[in-house]
Amino acid sequence: MLIRPKEGILDPQGKAVERALPALGFAGVSQVRIGRLVELEAEDGADLEALCEKLLANPLIEDYEVVTDPEAAQRPSPPDA
Repeated sequence: MLIRPKEGILDPQGKAVERALPALGFAGVSQVRIGRLVELEAEDGADLEALCEKLLANPLIEDYEVVTDPEAAQRPSPPDA
């Protein structure tokens, strides 16, 4: 699930990154928005929209997108750190 601030909502993290980029040699980058990525495995993806709306995202200030990856089940799990 990709969760990011809605258009028009102040994104102080995005603005801070945008201001720092030219000093690091990355010119011409604009409209930086910082969001979150939530990864999970679900037996049935039918309730993922409701999960986002009720728990993971604040629908008043955030947009979310449920992205399914059928190949993810075939990938090995990352080692525990």
